Amino acid sequence: MEDYNEVFVGLDVAKDRHAVVIAESGRDGEVRYLGEISSDGASVRRLVRKLARPGLRLRFCYEAGPTGYGLKREIEALGHECAVYA
Repeated sequence: MEDYNEVFVGLDVAKDRHAVVIAESGRDGEVRYLGEISSDGASVRRLVRKLARPGLRLRFCYEAGPTGYGLKREIEALGHECAVYA
């Protein structure tokens, strides 16, 4: 059995800024709003580095919209899952 924890990262994406919320796994996992980040690639990479830890699986998701799939590809290139929902 793998030893890991999961954290789900929800993004409310917009052209200039992304709102970020995280939810820990499990029925009693904490859900908290982290704030907003700029939508540029450097800010997204900083967010991912800040959240990533050994043994922690990050699962990102956001709603499909005018921002396209660039963010999904960027997160996946950093080694994390990212789902885009309609």
